[in-house]
Amino acid sequence: MPRAGCVRHPGPPAATRVEAVETDIVPIVGTLRPGHDVTAEVERVFAEAGCRGGVAFLQGGYCQPFQYVGPALSRDSEHAVWYSDVVAPAHGASILAATALVGRRDGATFLHCHGTWETGRGTPNMGHMLTSDSIVREPIALTAFGSQTAWFESLPDAETNFTLFTPRSIEAGRGSLLLRIRPHEDLCFAIETECRRHGISNALIYGIGSLIGSKFEDNEGLGCAVTEIAVERGILTNGIVTLDLAAVDVEGTVRRGRIRRGDNPVCVTFELVVIGLSGGGRA
Repeated sequence: MPRAGCVRHPGPPAATRVEAVETDIVPIVGTLRPGHDVTAEVERVFAEAGCRGGVAFLQGGYCQPFQYVGPALSRDSEHAVWYSDVVAPAHGASILAATALVGRRDGATFLHCHGTWETGRGTPNMGHMLTSDSIVREPIALTAFGSQTAWFESLPDAETNFTLFTPRSIEAGRGSLLLRIRPHEDLCFAIETECRRHGISNALIYGIGSLIGSKFEDNEGLGCAVTEIAVERGILTNGIVTLDLAAVDVEGTVRRGRIRRGDNPVCVTFELVVIGLSGGGRA
């Protein structure tokens, strides 16, 4: 498999490497009901809270059918990386933990969701859940942070030749951020720089994306250049970020660990919600 450092995207690098909107954030709690697809149920819960976008966490419950894809090597010259074939476990999947960025695509609610699930294989699988093709059969607990004025919009991206989430807002808020980090930017340093620019020194950090390899402090990361990521615990303390991640490579190998600052460049994109902490969240 290709090693970290060999990812070259087909288009010219965008001038702006980190995109951000500042917004107010509200907590959301709900349950995804059986008989509906995951996208529709997250849309319902966010609409009931009056929110346009944000981040949602799914835990427990069961989906049947359930579909997902993993990271894969590029199949053509038009993309640096790609997705695996669709995986549809015969008996569905139990959701262990999944993180979904909530936004819009072509005028409809769209989720970008990475997580881990149990499919009866004996070890957890990880990947990119196809939320509109996964039907809830047992209730799934949802906790979330939403914005009434900001969201992620799926837009064509010339640099990577993908359609990717980009933060948008109809009204400026304060105290929290929706972020999109572009390829080859170090994940930790990019978050720290953008938080400093917005005066945020302490925060909780949530998000998903891809990294060129995944290098952990204990050196037990993944060397493959194509790894999909879910942030399992992220904090900003006095301007310094600490991120504990789950990562999966093209072979389906899953690793968890705390990534090394300055040694984890973004592969295609990384989308995050940064929740500024009151009583010290702003410089």
